[in-house]
Amino acid sequence: MTYELMQQYWWFLVSLLGALLVFLMFVQGANSMIFSLSSDEMEKKMIINSTGRKWEFTFTTLVTFGGAFFASFPLFYSTSFGGAYWLWMIILFSFVLQAISYEFQNKLGNIFGPTLFQWFLVINGILGPLLLGGAVATFFNGSNFVVDKMNITNSIQPVISQWANASNGLDALLDPWNLIFGLSVFFLARVLGILYIVNNVDDDNIRTRCRKRLITAAAVFLLLFLTFLVRTLVKDGYACDPATGAIFMQPMKYLHNLLDMWYVTVVLLIGVVLLLYALWRTITDKDYVTGIWPGGIGVVLVVLCLLLCAGWNNTAYYPSNVDLQSSLTLANSCSSEFTLRTMTYVSFLIPFVLAYIVYAWWSIDKKKIDREDIESDDHVY
Repeated sequence: MTYELMQQYWWFLVSLLGALLVFLMFVQGANSMIFSLSSDEMEKKMIINSTGRKWEFTFTTLVTFGGAFFASFPLFYSTSFGGAYWLWMIILFSFVLQAISYEFQNKLGNIFGPTLFQWFLVINGILGPLLLGGAVATFFNGSNFVVDKMNITNSIQPVISQWANASNGLDALLDPWNLIFGLSVFFLARVLGILYIVNNVDDDNIRTRCRKRLITAAAVFLLLFLTFLVRTLVKDGYACDPATGAIFMQPMKYLHNLLDMWYVTVVLLIGVVLLLYALWRTITDKDYVTGIWPGGIGVVLVVLCLLLCAGWNNTAYYPSNVDLQSSLTLANSCSSEFTLRTMTYVSFLIPFVLAYIVYAWWSIDKKKIDREDIESDDHVY
């Protein structure tokens, strides 16, 4: 395996983790609707305990996603996580609120009452997908940073990457296209959350409410996502000359990527069809409760293809709007060949880890959540 091929391979793995993270944000999507999907405390408990059995998967995937970026593309990690730290700190803080809320809302001695912690879950359900979506949108729209590798020789302040303003990442929210994509991820999380609750909570009243709200959430998501996608495909993109490493603007770069990488386009279309099928069946068939699986697989495939389109085919996956030549590519931001090769051997264990996750998920979901389950379980959130 050549050095260049390993770079492509690790971008695929990072993209896959990102796609899985978006799917697992059904936890945040369902939590953002705790109060609208329930009519009494029992129904609220069923929803919270349903997501409460899966929130560790989402949080662990988020940490693994960041760790994989750090190990394979450390310059991106230092530039984005180090420069845009206010954006990432707010994201991480919202996930900390989530963990605290699950564990303490019904603890003895809680002087604030469970409602406050439930609102913390709602806050994480809104901020998590919205800000993560805004951060990912910068892969296509660029960020305000400067990279100077020669600065490593500065004995006083050897900082390679610097943010070009004092916002430290919050300026990403000033770009309306980043907000559009962030909102599309937020409504996608709601769509996935509804599909998950329909599958996991055995309650006719909750399922009826879910199907009604699915229509609105799906319509808004599709409108926002298609708007962002069409604009991205027709706008100028950030291309990289493989011979010199120079970054330049290429008309309709991302559309060219999909045309050049036809296999990625085929997978993207399959993902779209799976998601649309899950939405249609869930909305029209009241007995259909397994939409989370075709829908979830479809989301993973679509997000995976979008991220591959951002990094493969000689594309700058983290563009700089301040200094075009500071833009990050797979070649100029990756780890050493030795590091990538060593991690590649370790990555062969991933199928075993995925098998364990599937088994753990199956064990947790052997019995659907219902009123009897909440009343008889000694450990409920």
